Amino acid sequence: MRADARKNYDHILAVARDVVAEHGVNASMRDIARRAGVGLATLLRHFPTREALFEALVCTKLDALTQKADELETSTQPDEALLSWFREWIAFAQGQKGVVAMMAAAHTNPDSALYASCAAVHSASARLLARAQGEGRARADMNGDDLFGLMSALGWLVDLPSFAPRADHLTHIVASAILANPSSSDVEKAAY
Repeated sequence: MRADARKNYDHILAVARDVVAEHGVNASMRDIARRAGVGLATLLRHFPTREALFEALVCTKLDALTQKADELETSTQPDEALLSWFREWIAFAQGQKGVVAMMAAAHTNPDSALYASCAAVHSASARLLARAQGEGRARADMNGDDLFGLMSALGWLVDLPSFAPRADHLTHIVASAILANPSSSDVEKAAY
C-alpha cells in the first residue's frame, strides 16, 4: 500500500473507531466517510462491507484474545483456563458494542470478512474446552460449536446496558453449567 493510501486508511480507521464508540455497530458508513473527510466511495474502496470495517477495527483485539487462549492452555488448570477465557471474552464483548452479534452471524459464512477472526476464536475455545474435558473438568456432552454459541449469547447479553453490571455473575452461571466442579476460589471471584 502506498504511503498516502496507508495514511488515508489509518485515518479512516481512527475516525471509524470514534463513530463506532458513539453509535455501535449500527454506525452509518456515510457518517464515517463524512467525518473522515472522504467520499463514501473511498471508504468502500478500503472497506467494501461493514464487516470488513469491523474486522479491521477488532482484528488486533481478537489476535490478542486468541493469544491469551494460547497462554491459558499451558499456564493454568483446565477449568481455571476456561473460566479465565470466558472473562477475557466478556471484557472483549463489553469493549466492542454490537460486534459479538456480527461475529455470531459470520462464524459459519466463509465469505464474511469476520470469518477468519471468528474461526480463530472458535478454535481457541474448542481447544480449551477439549483440554478441560480431557481432564474430566468440563461436561463431555458439548463441543466447540456449543461453547462458541454460549459465549456469543453471553457476549450479546452483557452488551445490553441492563445486564452489563451482572456480567461476572452471568459468566459464573454459564461457566458453572459447563465445568464439572468449579473451584471454590472461582466461585468466590465470580460472585462479586
